[in-house]
Amino acid sequence: MSENVRNAIRGFISPKFPGVDWEDHEDLFSFGLVDSATAMELVMFLERRFGVEIPPQDLDIANFRTVDAMTALVGRLGGAAVS
Repeated sequence: MSENVRNAIRGFISPKFPGVDWEDHEDLFSFGLVDSATAMELVMFLERRFGVEIPPQDLDIANFRTVDAMTALVGRLGGAAVS
């Protein structure tokens, strides 16, 4: 499942920043790929796409800095696999 989650997250972010390459462990905020507005889009995307509810205590920027962190968050919250 984690590879499907990872690919879906990358698929959501990549079109917003064409031509920019990054690794799943790299801080998307430091690249300028994610700001506070994009972070909220990510929260809504993860909740809708994977059927999870991200509780207030998990709305920590650390959970959204990298594709790896977001993949782990979905896994911890028991998100559904992408079809």
